Amino acid sequence: MLERHIITLRTDDAGREDAAATRERLKAGFPPGAVRRMTQLGMLMSTILNDLAPAPDDAIVYASQYAEGRTLETYLESFPTASPTGFQTSIHPGAVQQGMIRRAQPAGDFFPMAGRDYLVGQSLLTALLAPAARVVLCGGEERGTWLATIDGASERAFAYGMILAQSVADDDARPLGRIALEPGDEAVSPLLSGEWFDLVHARKNFSGVLSPGWRATIEWQ
Repeated sequence: MLERHIITLRTDDAGREDAAATRERLKAGFPPGAVRRMTQLGMLMSTILNDLAPAPDDAIVYASQYAEGRTLETYLESFPTASPTGFQTSIHPGAVQQGMIRRAQPAGDFFPMAGRDYLVGQSLLTALLAPAARVVLCGGEERGTWLATIDGASERAFAYGMILAQSVADDDARPLGRIALEPGDEAVSPLLSGEWFDLVHARKNFSGVLSPGWRATIEWQ
């Protein structure tokens, strides 16, 4: 069985908030003018990472089903005079890169992941197999408009991040919970990105097969 302790958790449920509202809400946490070129997901993820304060030797696993959906819409709408900046900020995994650049911090092991039905299960497996003593498991989505109607972007915005540790010292604070994976041959029950966020945001216990061959268990204290 693979297992890690949940040490810290941060979430932001921005819902149907548009990018301008997100920028206004979070701008106090950034230097003046810094958010002008940041994406909505970049602002959400940067705030989460700032709270988590990852160490240089922490591994980072970043999972997003759609990534910068609204930013991609803006880039596509700008043709035929498309901006290189618009292209750059629409690329997965730009949200984490924006956060780490702002912190002026290099990333060690960085595992950006994208997908649909198996994304949650595979991101958990990657986090629990990572050799680092601590792993930052994070992810989120950006609220799209017309791309959301054709399943090309999320209908809501959110971000989450948690620090997972292999072990807990006696003098450490009590963990928030645990995540475990063990072999399981039951049928897969996909958990999409938004459903996973809702589970984590509400700190709900869960047990189920999220990717072929692996049963996941999430227990909160």
